[in-house]
Amino acid sequence: MVSYRYYYFVPQLSYLVYGQAPPMSSAAFREKAAPIVGGDGAALLETLGLDPPWPEPDPDGGPSGGASSSGCDFVDGWWEWERTLRLNLARLRAAELGREGDGLPEAPAVPSGAVAAAARAIEAETPLEREIVVDKARWEAVEALQGSDLFRRRTVFAYLVKLMILERQASFRAEAGFSEYKSLYDSILERSNAASADAATNGSI
Repeated sequence: MVSYRYYYFVPQLSYLVYGQAPPMSSAAFREKAAPIVGGDGAALLETLGLDPPWPEPDPDGGPSGGASSSGCDFVDGWWEWERTLRLNLARLRAAELGREGDGLPEAPAVPSGAVAAAARAIEAETPLEREIVVDKARWEAVEALQGSDLFRRRTVFAYLVKLMILERQASFRAEAGFSEYKSLYDSILERSNAASADAATNGSI
């Protein structure tokens, strides 16, 4: 959907760079962007996230139907990509643990970028490295789905998803910082306890 509103709104947005701190929260952006996308678009902003909706299971035990359309090509494409990523990750992780027969749903072969991202993530050495691989692939998928015509509704949705990816990365950095602090604190405490024990042994305080 092309509208003159996007010609005013999009240039005002801070340029997002993968790996940098988000310039605003996703909640603040939703509030700012809702009047621009209006109506159904505002409702989509509220539901759009990194967790995709999943098709309802067949009550008779048959295969699930496809996910319902959101009415936006970008959102549908993003959710399809993320579902494919997660299903392939689950399959590969189950194989890694020797639990391939756990009744997991079939992992789609497309979009191929999501399949490849899952394979790269499983090869990473640590859980944090896996998350970094996945988030980088997400970022690239969002940019591909957004396309080159920036003055459309999809640009607003893409911007929101990118903000959420940056927020997720920021939370990883905070957790890593806390872990580093805790490790440092524990080592200082250990040295302090050792010094106190030595002092007690030597009869001094």
